[in-house]
Amino acid sequence: MSLTFTEVTSPAGLIVITPYVYNDERGFFMETFRNNEFEKLGIKKEFVQDNHSKSLKGVIRGLHFQVEPSEQSKLVRCIRGEVYDVAVDLRKKSDSFGKWYGLILSEANKKMLYIPKGFAHGYSTLSEEAEVVYKVDEYYSRDDERGIRYDDPKLAIDWKVDSPMLSTKDKGLPGFGEEAEYF
Repeated sequence: MSLTFTEVTSPAGLIVITPYVYNDERGFFMETFRNNEFEKLGIKKEFVQDNHSKSLKGVIRGLHFQVEPSEQSKLVRCIRGEVYDVAVDLRKKSDSFGKWYGLILSEANKKMLYIPKGFAHGYSTLSEEAEVVYKVDEYYSRDDERGIRYDDPKLAIDWKVDSPMLSTKDKGLPGFGEEAEYF
């Protein structure tokens, strides 16, 4: 098996994926996605878009999500540097509604996070620079894009950065519970 899957218990639905890395004197090789291994977990996705971002230290991107009909599942990894990746459960009927999970994704640990539909997603950059790539199973839709303020006190996320840099759009996002369109 080239990938190890660890299911997160709270919030349920998130999966940490650790690839098997083949190292030798030339460098390394790893598989980052194998559809048949995802299907064994009941995850049958057709990823339709890949995204790639570069951020400086202290940048927070998020918390972002899309609503119907453009909800997205994501497969996220950091290919350069280190980020603190966060997913917030927005599924109203979930036992973990409003709970969040965070982990370090880095060039060194090569871990990935699978985030199903119904979650908001964001990350902070811990290294001087970081590059994040992620697959989504639905196309980006400006009309269906939503978000939650990164510093909402109800969520109390520790982003592990002191002086965050945010986009103008992210600074203006509503707080948790102010957003009418959760899942």
